[in-house]
Amino acid sequence: MSYPSIRALLLGLVLMAPAAPLLAAIDAYQFDSTAQEERFQRLAAELRCLVCQNQSLADSNAGLAKDLRDQVHEMILAGKDDKEIVDYMVERYGDFVLYRPPVQANTWLLWFGPLALLGVGALALILFLRHRAAARATTAAPLSEAERERLAQLLEERK
Repeated sequence: MSYPSIRALLLGLVLMAPAAPLLAAIDAYQFDSTAQEERFQRLAAELRCLVCQNQSLADSNAGLAKDLRDQVHEMILAGKDDKEIVDYMVERYGDFVLYRPPVQANTWLLWFGPLALLGVGALALILFLRHRAAARATTAAPLSEAERERLAQLLEERK
């Protein structure tokens, strides 16, 4: 290996070093059965990371996400069912911890807001198109015979 290629290799290693924590192994949890492990995976995918906000607990590398995964793991081993675990998380962190929050009065905007916004946009588009069509219809109408004669008369007067 030549001297320049060694330098390039060392430079590459130095530049990749900050990414090493990202390549760290995912936490390995021990379960009594595969059913418990499947429940853990499902719950970790259904619960939102409160730090990342767009990632589930399973996908996030944030410290809080790891703490929440640890709590879910402990509760599963303690014999809690899925509803108890989810209820505990919601009680502690609010509906925001759920990727699919329940439909209730305080989440109506979340559930129906996009539909309402789409409806308002569609209504605005329809009204705009009708107004434009009406404007075209009034300006595009041909002149009547009386209007043509009057126009010709006005043009003659201008000369």
